[in-house]
Amino acid sequence: MKIRVVLEWDDEVQAYSATCPELNFVSSFGETRDEAIANLKDAIKLLVEPIPDSL
Repeated sequence: MKIRVVLEWDDEVQAYSATCPELNFVSSFGETRDEAIANLKDAIKLLVEPIPDSL
């Protein structure tokens, strides 16, 4: 599956932000582009992870 990612550099905090508009604007950040994208992938995995029946 391909997902669009908006990657931006923030001069104020000296970090990259990564946002996915199609998935309710799930977002993350990182000190490098690769780190921001990896963190966003983790956030997306948490978003689509099923909720356990035991809750």
